[in-house]
Amino acid sequence: MGIQYSKFRWVIFASVLFTYVVMSAQRTAPGLITDQLMTDFQVTATTIGLLTSIQFFVYTGLQMPMGILADRYGPNFFLIIGAILTGVGTVMYSLGTHEFILFFARILTGIGDATIWVNLVLILSRWFNEKEFTRLIGVAGMTGSLGFLMATVPFSALIVLLGWRGAFLSGGILLCLCGIFLYVVLVKKPNHPMIEKNEVSREKTSVLLRRIFTSRQALALFLCHFGLVGGYLGFIGSWAVPYGMEVYGLTRLEASQLIMYSLIGALLGAPLIGWISSRLGKIKKPYLFFHMVTVLCWSTFLFFREGPPLFLLITLFIMIGFAFGSNSLTFATVRKTFPISESGMVSGFANTGGFLSAVLLPAMFGFVLDHFTSGYYFGFIIPLIFSIAGLIGVNLIKESHE
Repeated sequence: MGIQYSKFRWVIFASVLFTYVVMSAQRTAPGLITDQLMTDFQVTATTIGLLTSIQFFVYTGLQMPMGILADRYGPNFFLIIGAILTGVGTVMYSLGTHEFILFFARILTGIGDATIWVNLVLILSRWFNEKEFTRLIGVAGMTGSLGFLMATVPFSALIVLLGWRGAFLSGGILLCLCGIFLYVVLVKKPNHPMIEKNEVSREKTSVLLRRIFTSRQALALFLCHFGLVGGYLGFIGSWAVPYGMEVYGLTRLEASQLIMYSLIGALLGAPLIGWISSRLGKIKKPYLFFHMVTVLCWSTFLFFREGPPLFLLITLFIMIGFAFGSNSLTFATVRKTFPISESGMVSGFANTGGFLSAVLLPAMFGFVLDHFTSGYYFGFIIPLIFSIAGLIGVNLIKESHE
């Protein structure tokens, strides 16, 4: 009861979010060295697309199981182990000498990465009251975008300074240290109440899963997240930097700076869209608007065979990033329309939709690049289709649970 009034909860908040920043950065950082990997390991664009997708595939597949495990055994252990696994995987990635090692390293990283969001939400929900939690979960969303931002110009500069292997080795070591610090803060820190495992409904997990999988509202949220996350995360994390370099003749630093505009848009969009939704007292209307913006942005790429003018490209990336910030409304809808006993599973299910699209897009985009002369032009059809699926999903949402 007292932990929600303890000053120590801010130490918990800061340590968990710092770990989230670093893990978010390593999630998209491999996209900065796509061309170097293709040269060093003599692999095709399709292979690189699969390498990028594998982490998201593992992450996606573990979202529902992780939610169930965290509910039953508590979030602390899984978050600590996840940070360390991600660190070890990143270190292995930096030392890899064969593409098999790279694949194994990204699988390990994906397992660790799968622990972060579900357990972060559970930890914050226990240490903060409902009003604080609603505000801080938006800050957590901003933190994820900040991590992606760190994986642009700052990490590109680190790659130039240390080489790609040295940069990833440094990131892996930092994540291992984060895991150790989380162990001290969440488990070993004296004189603060230990958080016991979650009080869960006595209803069987299989019954809850069946109800969620057949719920129109849950399926709608799955599609919403599918439409927003894949086009943004999948493209930013794999092909955005090569796109800037190959189509516009930019240097690596210039291309990563271009992508940074999109991340700044996302950084600003998450809190502002949440504030707009709160002021309106509505979720569906602003969510519908920003899904429409996303569809419009991706469709604009198809009007320019050789790529949009640079000023328009920058505008599009800012708008796509800003609209991506509306994905927090997925979890606001979960909280508003589902009972607390089901919100964790539904959140995991919706999050699965988002990262399923992030799994599919890089590999599909790589396949198009390998088989079409104007590969990037035709590749943009993929995020457009994904965003249309999201628009269908948001139209299926019911504002209040019936």
